[in-house]
Amino acid sequence: MKQTAAAAWALLLLLFLLPLLLIRGPEGAEPEETPIPTGTLPLDRTVVTTPPAGADSAVSVRVALGDGEVLTLPLDKYLWRVVAAEMPASFEPEALKAQAAAARTYTLSKMGRQVEAHPEADVCTDFSCCQAYIDPAAAAAGWGDRAAEYEAKIAAAVAATGGKVILYEGSPIQAVFHSSSAGRTVDAVEVWGNAVPYLAGVESPEGEEVPNWHSTARFPAEEFKALFLAEYPQAALEGEPAGWFAAPAYNSAGGVASLAIGGVEVSGGALRSLLGLRSAHFTVETGPDSVAFSVTGYGHSVGMSQYGANALARQGKSWEEILCWYYTGVTIGPMEIPQAAGH
Repeated sequence: MKQTAAAAWALLLLLFLLPLLLIRGPEGAEPEETPIPTGTLPLDRTVVTTPPAGADSAVSVRVALGDGEVLTLPLDKYLWRVVAAEMPASFEPEALKAQAAAARTYTLSKMGRQVEAHPEADVCTDFSCCQAYIDPAAAAAGWGDRAAEYEAKIAAAVAATGGKVILYEGSPIQAVFHSSSAGRTVDAVEVWGNAVPYLAGVESPEGEEVPNWHSTARFPAEEFKALFLAEYPQAALEGEPAGWFAAPAYNSAGGVASLAIGGVEVSGGALRSLLGLRSAHFTVETGPDSVAFSVTGYGHSVGMSQYGANALARQGKSWEEILCWYYTGVTIGPMEIPQAAGH
């Protein structure tokens, strides 16, 4: 009986200790762990560091209003007003988030440096100088019955991207944007003469769904002649309009880079500004007593296309992917407050 009991205890101890010996391995070694699968991120994705909560509300922005008043707002409140003015609230949430991040980046690039047009403020409400801006009451009046929905939608877009900006080599970019392009954005050097590595031309998927994507500007011949000669008095505009225009040179997106009119070479952008055309992507048609411009798109066509961003969002792209689509070689990261921003 004693031998039988001893054998039973030995068998029990062996069954208990054997698994531990097999798992532990050599003396002093830790148990082996199952290797964690590793891989590389897709090239069109970015790693985002989450900024502290409330990062936007901790920053004050001085805004020069049209009447000369300077209003100080928390950054998130200012961005709400910009997004509401710059992009239709009916757009996809990811497009609105992309706009919020672009507007935040653009604002941060303005802060910390004095601007001659508004030395007492960081930004102004003139979209030709800074960014568009709308008061919440005016926005709500324009939205009508959907005001509450759209107010919350834009607030969510600002909050979802809170504290995040677009960076190139660690610095905030000049996050320029426009309404719509003609199927492709334009390299900055072709519009402004300065090469900017992250403002390269890319394909843009908007099209016929854009309101007034195609537009026509028609001028009586004498009116066009008066407008052009007031700016370029050396031009020779004699005879019928058909003889005034030479064949244009085109940019990489198919827009007009330059055009000789009456023997005077002008850029497509300069002619667009002079005549109030919606973009520099146009063709010219002349009649015996008229000049007509058939235009596609709206804006300078550099950087992010807002309608293109909405089209990408409908395809399932995230706001980070949209920004990396339009701004070449950028990353998304937390903002750093400019030294002069803590007013």
